[in-house]
Amino acid sequence: MAIPIKNERAIAQMRDACAIASTVLYKLRDSVGPGITTYDLDQIGRELIAGLGARSACYGYQVDSRRFPAFTCLSVNEEVVHGIGSLKRVLHDGDIIALDLVVEYEGYIGDNAMTVAVGKISDARAKLLRVTEESLRLGIAQATVGNRIGDISHAVQTHVEKHGFGVVRDMVGHGVGTSMHEEPQIPNFGRRGKGELIKPGMTLAIEPMVNVGSWRTRTLADGWTIVTADSKDSAHFEHTVLTTERGPEVLTLPRLDSPLSIHAV
Repeated sequence: MAIPIKNERAIAQMRDACAIASTVLYKLRDSVGPGITTYDLDQIGRELIAGLGARSACYGYQVDSRRFPAFTCLSVNEEVVHGIGSLKRVLHDGDIIALDLVVEYEGYIGDNAMTVAVGKISDARAKLLRVTEESLRLGIAQATVGNRIGDISHAVQTHVEKHGFGVVRDMVGHGVGTSMHEEPQIPNFGRRGKGELIKPGMTLAIEPMVNVGSWRTRTLADGWTIVTADSKDSAHFEHTVLTTERGPEVLTLPRLDSPLSIHAV
């Protein structure tokens, strides 16, 4: 399938959707702390999204006959992605939690994620978070017109594996626009110079998922939550990126100049 190219109107609408997604993500980050449940965090996310006139693109998302039951994806420690908020999951000092926020606003999607510390975390967990976020930045730097998708993938994989971590292979980044998942697929592993040609006007959700141990994963009985196969920690960072002739523009960076923004970073 062809990769959608956004016109000026669509890009403007993507900017608004991504501003909301970023605002909610940073506000939700500020609510993370020891003693809170992931259900409470999910409900905070629900209220923030609704308060900005958007809707959760996660809630009710359907795969086969299953619908995702939460408004955000909250994945703790060994959970890679798609964790469901629960009153039984209480955060403790030293945990890490991936916050994955996807919103729909006036027909367009904003998608971003970050993994944050709960209280004081170990040096090993701090390194995992640092390396994963660095790999995202390196991947974004390769999202330049004239490059190929494989250049993004290779940059992420090289940095992650240099530090001895595993790159998740079962889930990938993707295009985003009027749908949460558009072409192209953007693996976090691959060969330089391979894959689709990057052209101006693409909007790409680049999202490294990095494991301390093996890259292998498994799915829990809830049918959604993906965890590491060896029960070791995982981290996840994500931005929505617009490709332009001037270089990649990160649409989900905090926008203090936006009338939609309600946070200060």
